[in-house]
Amino acid sequence: MEMTQRMENETLVVSLAGRLDAVSAPALDKQVPTLMEAAAKRIVLDLARLEYISSAGLRSVLALAKVAKAKGAILALAGLQDMVKEVFHISGFDRLLPIHDSVKTALAGD
Repeated sequence: MEMTQRMENETLVVSLAGRLDAVSAPALDKQVPTLMEAAAKRIVLDLARLEYISSAGLRSVLALAKVAKAKGAILALAGLQDMVKEVFHISGFDRLLPIHDSVKTALAGD
């Protein structure tokens, strides 16, 4: 998994690419404190280049969402590919987290 981050309009945009699974999820977990330090009140996970997510990856996203909520920040997801979107739907995560078609719409708050 490849992870990059940037600030855009006072929102931390974290882009994930590749696979978020049992092998790569610990790398995201390890970055959560750093991400929270960099975040203002909003984080957008850009998943447009994420090809696969496992239950371990879902757990990492949920952990990030819980930490964000505890810090008073909002976590939103953007750009999910069909397979990743289906996993979020089947798991019910699509009812827990706001999902946007793109980072642009997430930043606009649509």
